[in-house]
Amino acid sequence: MAASVPEPDGAGESAAARAEGAAAEGTAAAPGAVAPAPAAPATGPTGGPAARPAKRDWRGRRPFWGGLLVVLGGAEILFTLKAPLPVILHIGMEGLAGYLVPAVMVLCGLLILFNPAQRLFYSILAVLASLGSWVTSNLGGFLIGMLLGVVGSCLTFGWLPDQPLRRGRQRRLDRREERRTAGAAGA
Repeated sequence: MAASVPEPDGAGESAAARAEGAAAEGTAAAPGAVAPAPAAPATGPTGGPAARPAKRDWRGRRPFWGGLLVVLGGAEILFTLKAPLPVILHIGMEGLAGYLVPAVMVLCGLLILFNPAQRLFYSILAVLASLGSWVTSNLGGFLIGMLLGVVGSCLTFGWLPDQPLRRGRQRRLDRREERRTAGAAGA
């Protein structure tokens, strides 16, 4: 740890603080003082300008839509199992298999989202569980859950991690970078 040395005559004030104080008093700033930098835009926990690209980056590094569809398909099948009595179709096996198959779908969808390195195994398991829900869970959640699971599994299976960006997305990123550098040069 460095020992602190007393500063003579307010030399401990930062140049920005001196310039800000001088501007508030209406006097000229001290020579060599640096004007305060403009405040950066606030980004809250709900997301702001900086949070949006971070979310896109997170989604871009994994088969997001495939995993989300598999989760939604499994949740829909689980929901149809808990539907009121007049709505329920009691076709197929009931009991543990009716709850296990959609639970496996939800689990596979979450694993696709949070462990994309094993996406091929999870997508194959999810498509098998989706097709198995036809027999075990009210015709695959009245076909909707089964179709969501199959489509999500196919999207996941076909997703490639290191693809170059499409032309439109690349142009948007290039324009954003140009604006950022122009804004930094103008400031």
